[in-house]
Amino acid sequence: MADDPHREKLRALEERIDALKGAQAPAPAKEEHYSLAQHAWRMVIELVAGLGIGFGIGVGLDAVFGTKPYLLVLFTLLGFAAGVKTMIRTAQELQEERIQAAAAATDEEETHRGD
Repeated sequence: MADDPHREKLRALEERIDALKGAQAPAPAKEEHYSLAQHAWRMVIELVAGLGIGFGIGVGLDAVFGTKPYLLVLFTLLGFAAGVKTMIRTAQELQEERIQAAAAATDEEETHRGD
């Protein structure tokens, strides 16, 4: 009989702790939404920067050599290719981060199940 009050108190404490943990959990959907938008803008900026740099180099070389618009077109296309390559590299980095996060979450879940 002496253990019953302690068990009840312990159970009540565990319920309060679980309730507080649930209340403090962040909303992952909103964070994910903003995170995806941030990455999308990063990729757009990389593409536009590649185009802009290629365009600038093409205009400059056309002015120096008098070959308008051949170098402009050539370097704009090269800038586009460089921007796409950079976007692909960024997408691969993001995919690797997601795979690592999923693996970590799986490992943590398995650790909690073992307890």
